[in-house]
Amino acid sequence: MAAALAHLLLLLALAAYGPTYAGAAKMKVVEEPNTFGLNNPFLPQTSRLQPKRDPSPVSGPAHLFRLSGKCFSLVESTCTPRYKYEFCPFHNVTQHEQTFRWNAYSGILGIWHEWEIANNTFRGMWMRDGDSCHSRSRQSKVELTCGKSNRLAHVSEPSTCVYALTFETPLVCHPHSLLVYPALPTALQQRWDQVEQDLADELITSQGYEKLLRALFQDAGYLKTPEESESTQEGGAQGLVFETLDSCSKAHKELSKEIKRLQSVLTQHGIPYTKPVETSTSEHLGSKIPTDRTAEQLLGSPGLPGNTL
Repeated sequence: MAAALAHLLLLLALAAYGPTYAGAAKMKVVEEPNTFGLNNPFLPQTSRLQPKRDPSPVSGPAHLFRLSGKCFSLVESTCTPRYKYEFCPFHNVTQHEQTFRWNAYSGILGIWHEWEIANNTFRGMWMRDGDSCHSRSRQSKVELTCGKSNRLAHVSEPSTCVYALTFETPLVCHPHSLLVYPALPTALQQRWDQVEQDLADELITSQGYEKLLRALFQDAGYLKTPEESESTQEGGAQGLVFETLDSCSKAHKELSKEIKRLQSVLTQHGIPYTKPVETSTSEHLGSKIPTDRTAEQLLGSPGLPGNTL
């Protein structure tokens, strides 16, 4: 038994060090997740990425549905710190700071909301209701372009809190791959035909034509109604909204309890922090009363006014 054990140890030693003349093997570098920010063990699972809502149903050209359930990433190396972007079609867009800072940023840049349609063509995918950014929510527009493979090719931030992504895929290389009319069910195609005929007969104006088409796209599930898009209008992100004072007070107590827990963890590990100013529940509530807001109806493209991506 002892001889067998000694033989085994000898084999393990030879495997670990090997002969010097064999040459050194190439080191395989594996990208490890950030253990201080994104995967901070001190934070509960529910405190990492918390989407404000569920994604909209999958819609649009049927040949794109196969992208649902997949994710594509891009590490932007032209800026410091580096960021990893992840695009999950019909789901969301996320951003992760590639650093070992304990509070590295990791957030949601938008949740699948609706298509942008112009000239009978799906122009882009809008991801809205992302993490809060000043007085609004982060949002992203994803442009689909022809490519040899499915990949996230480019990410930029043309305006504050609004991101532009370019996704390459061979699924849109055909000139008719992003046309809206073929993607519609027969009943809605016939309805569109009637709208075109009414315009040709001058029974409706150009403005009425755009309005009828938008309603048609809404019924198809490609666009959201003004009421459904209410929370995504500029300045519409006001954080959490509570229906009653009791629910707000309960949430405040839970947050205060979590803050104390995190402070104790930081103290335990000798990490300095700034103690927040204590405020009462009434001060947190202020004098704001939830009110219903009517979103402005957009004709034609559902893109943000004043933002050209």
